Amino acid sequence: MAQASPTLVRTLGLRSVVLFGLAYMTPLIVLGIFGIIAETTGGATPSAYLLALVAMLFTAFSYGRMARAYPVAGSAYTYVRRTIDSRAGFLVGWAVLLDYLFLPMVIWLFGAVYLQAKFPGVPFWVWIVAFIATTTVLNVLGIQVAAKANFLLMAFQILVIVLFVALSLSHVFASDGAGGLVSGDPFANSTTTLAGISAGAAIAAYSFLGFDAVTTLTEETIDPRRTIPRAIMLTALIGGGIFVVVAYTTQLVHPGGVFEDSASAAFDIAKEIGGDLFGSIFLAGLVMAQYASGLAAQAGVSRLLFAMGRDNVLPRKFFGFVHPKYHTPVLNLVLSGLVGMLALWFDPATSTSFINFGAFTAFTFVNLSVIAYFVRQRRAGIAHNPWAYVVAPALGALVDLWLLTQLDRNAITLGLGWLALGVIYLGVLTKGFRTPPPEMEFTENVEVAVPVHGG
Repeated sequence: MAQASPTLVRTLGLRSVVLFGLAYMTPLIVLGIFGIIAETTGGATPSAYLLALVAMLFTAFSYGRMARAYPVAGSAYTYVRRTIDSRAGFLVGWAVLLDYLFLPMVIWLFGAVYLQAKFPGVPFWVWIVAFIATTTVLNVLGIQVAAKANFLLMAFQILVIVLFVALSLSHVFASDGAGGLVSGDPFANSTTTLAGISAGAAIAAYSFLGFDAVTTLTEETIDPRRTIPRAIMLTALIGGGIFVVVAYTTQLVHPGGVFEDSASAAFDIAKEIGGDLFGSIFLAGLVMAQYASGLAAQAGVSRLLFAMGRDNVLPRKFFGFVHPKYHTPVLNLVLSGLVGMLALWFDPATSTSFINFGAFTAFTFVNLSVIAYFVRQRRAGIAHNPWAYVVAPALGALVDLWLLTQLDRNAITLGLGWLALGVIYLGVLTKGFRTPPPEMEFTENVEVAVPVHGG
Protein backbone atom coordinates (compact mmCIF):
# COMPACT_ATOMS: atom_id res chain seq x y z
CA MET A 1 0.00 0.00 0.00
CA ALA A 2 1.31 3.45 -0.92
CA GLN A 3 2.19 5.68 2.01
CA ALA A 4 -0.45 8.36 2.59
CA SER A 5 0.72 11.91 2.17
CA PRO A 6 0.95 13.83 5.46
CA THR A 7 -1.85 16.35 5.84
CA LEU A 8 -2.75 19.30 8.03
CA VAL A 9 -6.14 19.85 9.71
CA ARG A 10 -8.68 22.49 8.58
CA THR A 11 -9.83 24.56 11.58
CA LEU A 12 -9.25 28.23 10.62
CA GLY A 13 -11.89 30.70 9.47
CA LEU A 14 -11.55 34.08 7.77
CA ARG A 15 -11.04 36.06 10.98
CA SER A 16 -8.22 33.84 12.24
CA VAL A 17 -6.44 33.85 8.88
CA VAL A 18 -6.66 37.64 8.53
CA LEU A 19 -5.40 38.09 12.10
CA PHE A 20 -2.49 35.76 11.27
CA GLY A 21 -1.63 37.89 8.24
CA LEU A 22 -1.91 41.15 10.18
CA ALA A 23 0.22 39.72 12.99
CA TYR A 24 2.83 38.76 10.40
CA MET A 25 2.70 42.29 8.97
CA THR A 26 3.03 43.75 12.49
CA PRO A 27 1.05 47.02 12.04
CA LEU A 28 3.13 48.70 14.75
CA ILE A 29 6.23 48.26 12.60
CA VAL A 30 5.20 51.44 10.77
CA LEU A 31 6.35 53.29 13.90
CA GLY A 32 9.39 51.11 14.44
CA ILE A 33 10.84 52.13 11.06
CA PHE A 34 9.12 55.53 10.76
CA GLY A 35 12.32 57.54 11.20
CA ILE A 36 14.17 55.56 8.53
CA ILE A 37 11.45 56.01 5.90
CA ALA A 38 10.86 59.66 6.82
CA GLU A 39 14.57 60.29 6.38
CA THR A 40 14.60 58.50 3.02
CA THR A 41 11.51 60.29 1.66
CA GLY A 42 12.27 63.74 3.02
CA GLY A 43 9.28 63.69 5.36
CA ALA A 44 6.76 62.00 3.03
CA THR A 45 6.33 58.69 4.86
CA PRO A 46 2.60 58.22 4.08
CA SER A 47 3.31 58.64 0.36
CA ALA A 48 5.82 55.79 0.52
CA TYR A 49 3.28 53.53 2.22
CA LEU A 50 0.53 54.57 -0.19
CA LEU A 51 2.73 53.77 -3.18
CA ALA A 52 3.74 50.44 -1.63
CA LEU A 53 0.08 49.61 -0.92
CA VAL A 54 -0.99 50.24 -4.51
CA ALA A 55 1.96 48.21 -5.77
CA MET A 56 1.30 45.30 -3.41
CA LEU A 57 -2.42 45.13 -4.24
CA PHE A 58 -1.55 43.94 -7.76
CA THR A 59 0.49 41.09 -6.31
CA ALA A 60 -2.08 40.35 -3.59
CA PHE A 61 -4.70 39.96 -6.33
CA SER A 62 -2.45 37.46 -8.10
CA TYR A 63 -1.92 35.49 -4.89
CA GLY A 64 -5.69 35.30 -4.54
CA ARG A 65 -6.08 33.88 -8.06
CA MET A 66 -3.46 31.21 -7.37
CA ALA A 67 -4.82 30.34 -3.93
CA ARG A 68 -8.22 29.68 -5.52
CA ALA A 69 -6.66 27.49 -8.22
CA TYR A 70 -4.27 25.59 -5.92
CA PRO A 71 -5.60 25.52 -2.33
CA VAL A 72 -2.62 23.70 -0.82
CA ALA A 73 0.30 24.75 1.38
CA GLY A 74 3.47 26.10 -0.19
CA SER A 75 2.61 29.62 -1.34
CA ALA A 76 4.77 30.95 -4.21
CA TYR A 77 6.76 27.71 -4.39
CA THR A 78 3.59 25.70 -5.13
CA TYR A 79 2.07 28.21 -7.57
CA VAL A 80 5.18 28.50 -9.74
CA ARG A 81 5.90 24.78 -9.92
CA ARG A 82 2.26 24.03 -10.85
CA THR A 83 2.02 26.65 -13.61
CA ILE A 84 5.50 27.36 -14.97
CA ASP A 85 8.05 24.64 -14.21
CA SER A 86 9.03 22.43 -11.27
CA ARG A 87 12.64 23.66 -11.39
CA ALA A 88 11.55 27.31 -11.42
CA GLY A 89 9.22 26.49 -8.54
CA PHE A 90 12.10 25.03 -6.58
CA LEU A 91 14.26 28.12 -7.10
CA VAL A 92 11.39 30.44 -6.12
CA GLY A 93 10.83 28.33 -3.01
CA TRP A 94 14.55 28.53 -2.30
CA ALA A 95 14.49 32.34 -2.70
CA VAL A 96 11.46 32.57 -0.42
CA LEU A 97 13.33 30.53 2.19
CA LEU A 98 15.82 33.38 2.45
CA ASP A 99 12.94 35.57 3.54
CA TYR A 100 10.88 33.10 5.58
CA LEU A 101 13.71 31.25 7.33
CA PHE A 102 15.49 34.35 8.58
CA LEU A 103 12.52 36.63 9.18
CA PRO A 104 11.65 35.08 12.59
CA MET A 105 15.27 35.58 13.61
CA VAL A 106 15.11 39.26 12.61
CA ILE A 107 11.84 39.72 14.52
CA TRP A 108 13.16 38.08 17.68
CA LEU A 109 16.37 40.10 17.36
CA PHE A 110 14.53 43.42 17.29
CA GLY A 111 12.33 42.38 20.21
CA ALA A 112 15.39 41.50 22.25
CA VAL A 113 17.07 44.81 21.33
CA TYR A 114 14.04 46.76 22.60
CA LEU A 115 13.96 44.81 25.85
CA GLN A 116 17.69 45.10 26.49
CA ALA A 117 17.43 48.86 26.04
CA LYS A 118 14.81 48.95 28.77
CA PHE A 119 16.43 46.33 31.02
CA PRO A 120 20.19 46.53 30.38
CA GLY A 121 20.97 44.33 33.38
CA VAL A 122 19.40 41.26 31.75
CA PRO A 123 21.77 39.38 29.37
CA PHE A 124 20.82 39.70 25.71
CA TRP A 125 20.71 35.94 25.16
CA VAL A 126 17.98 35.55 27.81
CA TRP A 127 15.54 37.60 25.72
CA ILE A 128 16.40 35.70 22.53
CA VAL A 129 15.89 32.30 24.19
CA ALA A 130 12.66 33.47 25.85
CA PHE A 131 11.21 34.67 22.54
CA ILE A 132 12.15 31.46 20.72
CA ALA A 133 11.04 29.06 23.46
CA THR A 134 7.59 30.58 24.02
CA THR A 135 6.70 31.05 20.33
CA THR A 136 7.91 27.54 19.48
CA VAL A 137 5.83 25.94 22.24
CA LEU A 138 2.68 27.84 21.19
CA ASN A 139 3.15 26.88 17.54
CA VAL A 140 3.82 23.23 18.40
CA LEU A 141 0.60 23.01 20.45
CA GLY A 142 -1.38 23.84 17.34
CA ILE A 143 -2.33 26.58 14.93
CA GLN A 144 -5.53 27.26 16.90
CA VAL A 145 -3.53 27.92 20.08
CA ALA A 146 -1.21 30.22 18.13
CA ALA A 147 -4.21 31.95 16.53
CA LYS A 148 -5.79 32.66 19.94
CA ALA A 149 -2.48 34.01 21.26
CA ASN A 150 -2.21 36.17 18.14
CA PHE A 151 -5.68 37.59 18.79
CA LEU A 152 -4.70 38.79 22.28
CA LEU A 153 -1.36 40.17 21.12
CA MET A 154 -2.97 41.93 18.14
CA ALA A 155 -5.62 43.48 20.42
CA PHE A 156 -2.91 45.08 22.58
CA GLN A 157 -0.95 46.18 19.53
CA ILE A 158 -4.02 47.84 17.98
CA LEU A 159 -4.75 49.54 21.32
CA VAL A 160 -1.27 51.09 21.31
CA ILE A 161 -1.72 52.22 17.71
CA VAL A 162 -5.09 53.84 18.49
CA LEU A 163 -3.59 55.62 21.51
CA PHE A 164 -0.62 56.80 19.45
CA VAL A 165 -2.86 58.20 16.70
CA ALA A 166 -5.22 59.86 19.20
CA LEU A 167 -2.38 61.46 21.15
CA SER A 168 -0.74 62.61 17.91
CA LEU A 169 -3.93 64.31 16.73
CA SER A 170 -4.45 65.87 20.17
CA HIS A 171 -0.87 67.16 20.17
CA VAL A 172 -1.26 68.71 16.70
CA PHE A 173 -4.67 70.19 17.59
CA ALA A 174 -3.25 71.80 20.75
CA SER A 175 -0.39 73.33 18.75
CA ASP A 176 -2.01 74.33 15.44
CA GLY A 177 -5.76 74.01 15.93
CA ALA A 178 -8.16 72.07 13.72
CA GLY A 179 -6.48 73.37 10.57
CA GLY A 180 -3.28 71.57 11.45
CA LEU A 181 -5.01 68.19 11.24
CA VAL A 182 -5.46 68.44 7.47
CA SER A 183 -2.27 69.00 5.50
CA GLY A 184 -0.68 67.83 2.28
CA ASP A 185 2.86 68.26 3.61
CA PRO A 186 3.13 64.67 4.95
CA PHE A 187 2.53 63.44 1.39
CA ALA A 188 4.69 65.98 -0.45
CA ASN A 189 6.75 68.99 0.60
CA SER A 190 9.69 71.04 -0.62
CA THR A 191 12.21 68.26 0.15
CA THR A 192 10.17 65.45 -1.42
CA THR A 193 11.38 63.76 -4.60
CA LEU A 194 9.97 60.88 -6.63
CA ALA A 195 13.24 59.00 -6.19
CA GLY A 196 13.01 59.41 -2.42
CA ILE A 197 9.42 58.19 -2.28
CA SER A 198 10.32 55.24 -4.52
CA ALA A 199 13.22 54.26 -2.26
CA GLY A 200 10.95 54.65 0.76
CA ALA A 201 8.31 52.44 -0.88
CA ALA A 202 10.91 49.70 -1.41
CA ILE A 203 11.59 49.75 2.34
CA ALA A 204 7.90 50.04 3.24
CA ALA A 205 7.01 47.03 1.06
CA TYR A 206 8.76 44.86 3.65
CA SER A 207 5.84 45.61 5.96
CA PHE A 208 3.34 43.97 3.57
CA LEU A 209 4.67 40.41 3.71
CA GLY A 210 1.65 39.26 5.74
CA PHE A 211 -0.60 38.76 2.71
CA ASP A 212 1.95 36.30 1.31
CA ALA A 213 2.18 34.44 4.61
CA VAL A 214 -1.60 33.93 4.63
CA THR A 215 -1.29 31.42 1.78
CA THR A 216 0.90 29.10 3.88
CA LEU A 217 -2.20 28.30 5.99
CA THR A 218 -4.26 27.13 3.01
CA GLU A 219 -4.41 23.50 4.14
CA GLU A 220 -5.54 24.49 7.63
CA THR A 221 -8.28 26.85 6.42
CA ILE A 222 -11.97 26.03 6.04
CA ASP A 223 -13.23 26.52 2.47
CA PRO A 224 -9.80 27.76 1.27
CA ARG A 225 -10.87 28.56 -2.31
CA ARG A 226 -13.13 31.28 -0.93
CA THR A 227 -11.47 32.19 2.38
CA ILE A 228 -7.82 32.56 1.36
CA PRO A 229 -8.32 35.03 -1.55
CA ARG A 230 -10.55 37.19 0.67
CA ALA A 231 -8.06 37.00 3.52
CA ILE A 232 -5.18 38.02 1.23
CA MET A 233 -6.91 41.19 0.02
CA LEU A 234 -8.27 42.08 3.46
CA THR A 235 -4.83 41.67 5.02
CA ALA A 236 -3.21 43.93 2.44
CA LEU A 237 -5.97 46.57 2.58
CA ILE A 238 -6.36 46.68 6.38
CA GLY A 239 -2.62 46.61 7.02
CA GLY A 240 -1.93 49.20 4.33
CA GLY A 241 -4.69 51.46 5.63
CA ILE A 242 -3.20 51.32 9.13
CA PHE A 243 0.26 52.10 7.78
CA VAL A 244 -0.89 55.17 5.83
CA VAL A 245 -3.00 56.62 8.68
CA VAL A 246 -0.34 56.11 11.35
CA ALA A 247 2.41 57.46 9.09
CA TYR A 248 0.28 60.54 8.30
CA THR A 249 -0.51 61.44 11.92
CA THR A 250 3.07 60.80 13.04
CA GLN A 251 4.42 62.95 10.21
CA LEU A 252 2.08 65.74 11.34
CA VAL A 253 3.71 65.66 14.80
CA HIS A 254 7.21 65.68 13.33
CA PRO A 255 7.29 67.27 9.84
CA GLY A 256 10.31 66.58 7.67
CA GLY A 257 12.85 63.79 7.89
CA VAL A 258 15.56 65.08 10.22
CA PHE A 259 16.08 63.24 13.53
CA GLU A 260 18.79 62.93 16.15
CA ASP A 261 18.46 59.14 15.81
CA SER A 262 16.15 57.88 13.06
CA ALA A 263 16.10 54.35 14.52
CA SER A 264 14.43 55.55 17.73
CA ALA A 265 12.45 58.44 16.25
CA ALA A 266 9.00 57.00 17.02
CA PHE A 267 9.94 56.29 20.65
CA ASP A 268 11.02 59.91 21.08
CA ILE A 269 7.77 61.08 19.45
CA ALA A 270 5.77 58.79 21.78
CA LYS A 271 7.33 60.48 24.82
CA GLU A 272 6.72 63.89 23.25
CA ILE A 273 2.99 63.32 22.75
CA GLY A 274 2.25 61.22 25.86
CA GLY A 275 5.09 61.63 28.36
CA ASP A 276 7.18 58.90 29.99
CA LEU A 277 4.15 56.77 30.86
CA PHE A 278 2.98 56.45 27.28
CA GLY A 279 6.62 56.01 26.25
CA SER A 280 6.71 52.86 28.41
CA ILE A 281 3.36 51.66 27.04
CA PHE A 282 4.61 52.26 23.51
CA LEU A 283 7.75 50.22 24.20
CA ALA A 284 5.61 47.39 25.57
CA GLY A 285 3.49 47.57 22.43
CA LEU A 286 6.55 47.30 20.20
CA VAL A 287 7.74 44.22 22.10
CA MET A 288 4.29 42.60 21.92
CA ALA A 289 4.16 43.40 18.20
CA GLN A 290 7.49 41.66 17.68
CA TYR A 291 6.24 38.69 19.68
CA ALA A 292 3.03 38.36 17.64
CA SER A 293 4.94 38.76 14.39
CA GLY A 294 7.51 36.16 15.46
CA LEU A 295 4.71 33.72 16.28
CA ALA A 296 3.19 34.16 12.83
CA ALA A 297 6.52 34.15 10.98
CA GLN A 298 7.62 30.89 12.61
CA ALA A 299 4.29 29.26 11.75
CA GLY A 300 4.64 30.46 8.15
CA VAL A 301 8.14 29.12 7.52
CA SER A 302 7.27 25.77 9.11
CA ARG A 303 4.42 25.34 6.59
CA LEU A 304 6.61 26.27 3.63
CA LEU A 305 9.24 23.75 4.73
CA PHE A 306 6.46 21.19 5.22
CA ALA A 307 5.26 21.67 1.62
CA MET A 308 8.78 21.27 0.24
CA GLY A 309 9.40 18.25 2.48
CA ARG A 310 6.13 16.59 1.49
CA ASP A 311 7.18 16.95 -2.14
CA ASN A 312 10.52 15.36 -1.13
CA VAL A 313 12.35 18.40 -2.51
CA LEU A 314 13.74 18.60 1.00
CA PRO A 315 14.17 15.30 2.96
CA ARG A 316 10.61 14.14 3.56
CA LYS A 317 11.14 12.23 6.81
CA PHE A 318 12.22 15.44 8.54
CA PHE A 319 10.53 18.34 6.74
CA GLY A 320 7.31 16.50 5.85
CA PHE A 321 6.72 15.19 9.37
CA VAL A 322 3.48 16.17 11.13
CA HIS A 323 3.05 15.43 14.84
CA PRO A 324 0.29 12.79 15.23
CA LYS A 325 -1.25 14.50 18.27
CA TYR A 326 -0.85 18.23 17.60
CA HIS A 327 -1.06 18.05 13.77
CA THR A 328 1.75 20.58 13.42
CA PRO A 329 5.14 20.35 11.61
CA VAL A 330 7.06 20.11 14.89
CA LEU A 331 10.53 19.44 13.48
CA ASN A 332 10.29 22.47 11.18
CA LEU A 333 9.25 24.65 14.11
CA VAL A 334 12.24 23.46 16.13
CA LEU A 335 14.55 24.07 13.16
CA SER A 336 13.20 27.61 12.82
CA GLY A 337 13.92 28.16 16.51
CA LEU A 338 17.49 26.95 16.09
CA VAL A 339 18.02 29.30 13.13
CA GLY A 340 16.68 32.08 15.34
CA MET A 341 19.56 31.51 17.73
CA LEU A 342 21.79 33.11 15.08
CA ALA A 343 20.38 36.40 16.37
CA LEU A 344 23.02 36.13 19.10
CA TRP A 345 25.69 36.84 16.47
CA PHE A 346 23.86 39.21 14.09
CA ASP A 347 23.10 42.91 14.30
CA PRO A 348 19.77 44.34 13.08
CA ALA A 349 21.21 46.13 10.05
CA THR A 350 22.97 43.04 8.69
CA SER A 351 20.10 40.66 9.39
CA THR A 352 17.49 42.77 7.59
CA SER A 353 19.59 43.59 4.52
CA PHE A 354 18.66 40.48 2.54
CA ILE A 355 15.03 39.81 3.59
CA ASN A 356 13.33 41.70 0.74
CA PHE A 357 15.27 39.96 -2.04
CA GLY A 358 13.39 36.71 -1.54
CA ALA A 359 10.08 38.51 -1.13
CA PHE A 360 10.28 40.50 -4.37
CA THR A 361 11.54 37.44 -6.27
CA ALA A 362 8.53 35.45 -5.07
CA PHE A 363 6.11 38.30 -5.78
CA THR A 364 7.39 38.64 -9.35
CA PHE A 365 7.04 34.94 -10.11
CA VAL A 366 3.58 34.62 -8.55
CA ASN A 367 2.39 37.33 -10.95
CA LEU A 368 4.01 35.45 -13.83
CA SER A 369 2.40 32.21 -12.66
CA VAL A 370 -1.07 33.77 -13.05
CA ILE A 371 -0.26 34.57 -16.68
CA ALA A 372 1.07 31.02 -17.21
CA TYR A 373 -2.10 29.62 -15.63
CA PHE A 374 -4.20 31.72 -18.01
CA VAL A 375 -2.30 30.32 -21.01
CA ARG A 376 -2.62 26.71 -19.79
CA GLN A 377 -6.34 27.08 -19.13
CA ARG A 378 -6.90 28.73 -22.50
CA ARG A 379 -5.21 25.79 -24.25
CA ALA A 380 -7.54 23.49 -22.32
CA GLY A 381 -10.55 25.44 -23.58
CA ILE A 382 -11.21 27.31 -20.32
CA ALA A 383 -11.45 31.09 -20.66
CA HIS A 384 -10.56 33.60 -17.93
CA ASN A 385 -10.78 37.39 -17.80
CA PRO A 386 -7.58 38.67 -19.50
CA TRP A 387 -7.61 41.84 -17.38
CA ALA A 388 -7.49 39.80 -14.18
CA TYR A 389 -5.20 37.05 -15.43
CA VAL A 390 -2.82 38.92 -17.79
CA VAL A 391 -2.89 42.71 -17.48
CA ALA A 392 -3.04 43.04 -13.68
CA PRO A 393 -0.36 40.39 -12.98
CA ALA A 394 1.89 41.82 -15.70
CA LEU A 395 1.70 45.23 -14.00
CA GLY A 396 2.35 43.54 -10.64
CA ALA A 397 5.43 41.76 -11.99
CA LEU A 398 6.86 44.99 -13.41
CA VAL A 399 6.30 46.83 -10.12
CA ASP A 400 7.94 44.03 -8.12
CA LEU A 401 10.97 43.98 -10.41
CA TRP A 402 11.23 47.76 -10.06
CA LEU A 403 11.13 47.49 -6.26
CA LEU A 404 13.77 44.77 -6.43
CA THR A 405 16.12 47.18 -8.18
CA GLN A 406 15.61 49.70 -5.35
CA LEU A 407 17.24 47.37 -2.80
CA ASP A 408 20.74 48.17 -1.63
CA ARG A 409 23.77 46.44 -3.12
CA ASN A 410 24.34 44.17 -0.11
CA ALA A 411 20.80 42.80 -0.30
CA ILE A 412 21.13 42.00 -4.00
CA THR A 413 24.58 40.44 -3.55
CA LEU A 414 23.48 38.21 -0.66
CA GLY A 415 20.29 37.28 -2.50
CA LEU A 416 22.12 36.27 -5.66
CA GLY A 417 24.59 34.26 -3.57
CA TRP A 418 21.71 32.40 -1.91
CA LEU A 419 20.16 31.70 -5.34
CA ALA A 420 23.50 30.33 -6.57
CA LEU A 421 23.51 27.84 -3.70
CA GLY A 422 19.97 26.87 -4.69
CA VAL A 423 21.02 26.23 -8.28
CA ILE A 424 23.84 23.96 -7.07
CA TYR A 425 21.49 21.99 -4.79
CA LEU A 426 18.91 21.74 -7.58
CA GLY A 427 21.60 20.38 -9.92
CA VAL A 428 22.45 17.65 -7.42
CA LEU A 429 18.77 16.89 -6.72
CA THR A 430 17.92 16.54 -10.42
CA LYS A 431 21.10 14.70 -11.45
CA GLY A 432 22.50 17.56 -13.46
CA PHE A 433 19.08 19.06 -14.32
CA ARG A 434 18.16 15.91 -16.32
CA THR A 435 15.13 15.05 -14.18
CA PRO A 436 12.48 17.23 -12.57
CA PRO A 437 12.52 17.70 -8.78
CA PRO A 438 10.33 15.26 -6.81
CA GLU A 439 6.69 16.31 -6.69
CA MET A 440 3.62 15.25 -4.73
CA GLU A 441 0.65 14.42 -6.92
CA PHE A 442 -1.88 17.26 -6.75
CA THR A 443 -5.53 16.45 -6.20
CA GLU A 444 -8.54 18.72 -6.52
CA ASN A 445 -10.25 16.96 -3.59
CA VAL A 446 -9.18 19.48 -0.97
CA GLU A 447 -12.41 19.93 0.98
CA VAL A 448 -11.61 17.29 3.60
CA ALA A 449 -14.18 16.90 6.38
CA VAL A 450 -12.58 17.66 9.74
CA PRO A 451 -13.74 18.91 13.13
CA VAL A 452 -14.38 22.67 12.94
CA HIS A 453 -13.72 24.89 15.92
CA GLY A 454 -13.20 28.65 16.21
CA GLY A 455 -12.00 31.11 13.62
